[in-house]
Amino acid sequence: MLDIGLYLVYALLFISIAACIVFPIIQAAKEPSTFGKSAIGIGALVVLFGISYAFAGSHVSAKAAALGTSATASKLIGAGLIMFYLSLVLAVLALAYSEISKALK
Repeated sequence: MLDIGLYLVYALLFISIAACIVFPIIQAAKEPSTFGKSAIGIGALVVLFGISYAFAGSHVSAKAAALGTSATASKLIGAGLIMFYLSLVLAVLALAYSEISKALK
């Protein structure tokens, strides 16, 4: 019984992921101007990752090396964490700016 439920969950997960990818593309095809806005957002994320990757260190501790972590993997993990922190700070700053600008109007 457990196998059937697990396969059902996998099928529903695949269907939902496909819907999350396909429906926005269909919607954007109806309005081509939205592709430009999406490209700007994706470009900003790529630049943010580039900055994060440049700041990330590739130091591997003895414990991490024993677990099989390479210097490249360590640098990618560090870049991901730095990107998360930068995104969090930027989101909080954008929220604060939005609220302050609304209050001053």
